[in-house]
Amino acid sequence: MDQRHSDINGEPGTPFLSVVVPAYNEAQRIGRSLGAIHWYLVSRSYSSEVIVVDDGSNDGTAEVVAAVIKPWPSFRLIRNDRNRGKGYSVRRGVLEARGDFVLFTDADLSAPIDQTGMLIATLESTGAEAAIGSRALQRELIGVHQPLFRELGGICFNLAVRLFTGLKLRDTQCGLKLFRREATRRAFEHMKAERFGFDPELLFLVEHFGGRILEIPVRWDNDPATKFNVLRDTVRSFREVAEVRWRAISGQYPRRERHPIPAAETAHIRYHS
Repeated sequence: MDQRHSDINGEPGTPFLSVVVPAYNEAQRIGRSLGAIHWYLVSRSYSSEVIVVDDGSNDGTAEVVAAVIKPWPSFRLIRNDRNRGKGYSVRRGVLEARGDFVLFTDADLSAPIDQTGMLIATLESTGAEAAIGSRALQRELIGVHQPLFRELGGICFNLAVRLFTGLKLRDTQCGLKLFRREATRRAFEHMKAERFGFDPELLFLVEHFGGRILEIPVRWDNDPATKFNVLRDTVRSFREVAEVRWRAISGQYPRRERHPIPAAETAHIRYHS
């Protein structure tokens, strides 16, 4: 174990990094993704843990995960009693995490896990509370694009996010985000959105409680085997973002911190391969 991380950043025996992977009906690709995460982490000098949250899958995802992670004691599986949604699963995994930093990543690894180091370095060098991957800052890093209607829908959704939440981020939906666990735990605890609209609420709450968010350009390749249902989940996501606005103006979130709230910003980082 890296003594710097165990003694300075947390209690002895506390992992430096927790990785949360929400999974719903991912039996076909979850084994490959967990293997990539495992080999990346064993090459690092810091200690880590991985929490896979099975969101009520009915295709044997939990059984595949249990078999794959059996030789890896730092990996564990938790299961939702039924399908609750990606937001619910991420929240549950993060609240069970013990690391100084907590990363959540999509099960398909569309944003490769090897970019984690860049996010960690950003938080360690700036003192910010969150570093989120972005596909919008350097679009040349996108290897495989989404279908055009999905990309246009994403642009419209981002406009709605800006309107309803006041966030200035250009991409809230990229599935690679890193947080200082203790500094952002309150945001996860008060998050209500349970499905694909959870990212804007979470980031809104990080800022609401006084945190600073940095947006980092990352490599990304669309996986066509997405679980996102365009019609159903788009409607749900817009509704969940509108509900953030309603909860904010109706006082359903705890009161803001007294100190000034720093705006989300783009880190002055340019990706280099």
